[in-house]
Amino acid sequence: MRIALVTDAWAPQVSGVVTTMANTARLLGEMGHEVRLVTPEGHRTVPCPGYAEIRLSMRPKKKVFRTLESFKPDSIHIATEGPLGHAARRWCLQHEFPFATSYHTQFPEYIRLRAPIPLRASYAYLRRYHRPAHVTLVRTKTQKALLKARGFSHLKVWPGAVDTQLFRPRGKEALCLPRPIAMYMGRVAVEKGLGAFLALELPGSKVVVGGGPDLDKLRQRYAEAHFLGPKFGEELAGLLSAADVFVFPSRTDTLGLVMLEAMACGVPVAAFPVPGPLDVIKDGSTGALDEDLAAAVYRAL
Repeated sequence: MRIALVTDAWAPQVSGVVTTMANTARLLGEMGHEVRLVTPEGHRTVPCPGYAEIRLSMRPKKKVFRTLESFKPDSIHIATEGPLGHAARRWCLQHEFPFATSYHTQFPEYIRLRAPIPLRASYAYLRRYHRPAHVTLVRTKTQKALLKARGFSHLKVWPGAVDTQLFRPRGKEALCLPRPIAMYMGRVAVEKGLGAFLALELPGSKVVVGGGPDLDKLRQRYAEAHFLGPKFGEELAGLLSAADVFVFPSRTDTLGLVMLEAMACGVPVAAFPVPGPLDVIKDGSTGALDEDLAAAVYRAL
């Protein structure tokens, strides 16, 4: 099959969506499918206000239309609700071409953290966006139930997965810090709730791996924590494996792919009992869930 994957989330941005789409394209190719990625690469872009790492394509309609018309896809999957997603959606509607969408990010909650926009308005917009799709893929059963309650339809679960050849137990040698080591890995942004982790009174060391718009601010506010910046590949997996507990303080993720990566490395996860963690953590087995995040950390350890 010829499969077009359309995503506004792409390098240099580092996120679970980028990782998912890159791995999906690679594995589809290995299965013998011809994959065309439609990403911000090759488009004129501007930085997203408040999050410069995210690049938004400017007026991509013509280029996206040309790409899809020349590629002649058998299937189209639109992963994001950004400019590229809108352009591909318009092409599909004009050509009466059935397409799939996916819901990776709780944008209404993310936007609400940055601007006084009511959740009902953002969800109304997203319902209109996804309504024409043949199917909308979501990451967990909990997310499916929440969106169904908000009026979304044709929802199916697309479970998350990780590369267990890369993410596997590698020992603790990658970090020489006082233990126990509590680690967060991922975007350093307001929606990730990092303050709830960094403000905890914990023994040992706190480590943050990743970059984002709040990195400098949090580095100054929590000088006792170790901010290592973005890491990739073998180095990233080695650091993750070296942690004693992985702390996931976000209350707004649809999945939290990094939790699966941590558990694949043999590291238990401490998190709030909210969608995402509720779907992937076995409380008391692979991690601990608690409204008291410190209590979750101690139980996970």
